[in-house]
Amino acid sequence: MSLHTVVSKDGTQIAYDRSGSGPVIIMMAAGPTDRWALAGIAELLAKDFTVFNYDRRGRGDSGDTAPYAREREYEDLQALITEAGGNAGVYGSSGGAVLALQAAAWGADIGRLALWEAPFILEGSRPPVRADYRQNLEKLLAEGRRGDMLDSFMIDAVGMPAEFVTPMHDLPMWPGMERIAHTLVYDSIITGDFSIPAELHKVTVPTLVLEGGTTPWMTQAAKKLTQTLPDARHTVLAGQTHDVQPAAIAPVLAEFFS
Repeated sequence: MSLHTVVSKDGTQIAYDRSGSGPVIIMMAAGPTDRWALAGIAELLAKDFTVFNYDRRGRGDSGDTAPYAREREYEDLQALITEAGGNAGVYGSSGGAVLALQAAAWGADIGRLALWEAPFILEGSRPPVRADYRQNLEKLLAEGRRGDMLDSFMIDAVGMPAEFVTPMHDLPMWPGMERIAHTLVYDSIITGDFSIPAELHKVTVPTLVLEGGTTPWMTQAAKKLTQTLPDARHTVLAGQTHDVQPAAIAPVLAEFFS
């Protein structure tokens, strides 16, 4: 594995780990994480594929040119695809799955697309995310309250009870998440109101919609997403939580991308 950079259309440097050999898969993480969140899956896939595991802008070793727009992230992905030879498979996890879908609808040169638990919310499937979610994140960021931004993400967006979130403040990973908490605003721009975008009928590439069957509202979303996309199939990795285990998902991805 080696660290590389590619320059996106607006001049932002995007950092990525490259490992393995064979057909190319590009990995897209989400939430307050960087490329290390998908490193375990990338390592297993690198046995049969060339894996580009990258830091989305504002995260890890990548740059962060202002002003932010979600289209810049589509261009980041396209820059990686171009670097990979002009066509690649893409794996998006959670909010990264939403971004991957939007980039595909935008016209990124994606050959095949695999998605893990894209957090779309169907009406009535769970309490809705607070209407001012993005505005609240922006307010907290302006006040330098990055830890509170993480709390808002976990409680308001993910739907975790507050009593489960508070102990997370003591985890070793918490300071690292605070450093990139500003990217939660970026993700809120990408997810919008968390509904399935109308433009997804433009995503005609073969798509694998994956979920673990342990979160009912995500199961409902996965089924609806599969029905919405022109060329999609739905697969359940039974018993897997949102934090899917690399050993459970890597063989399924390898089969799909082969």
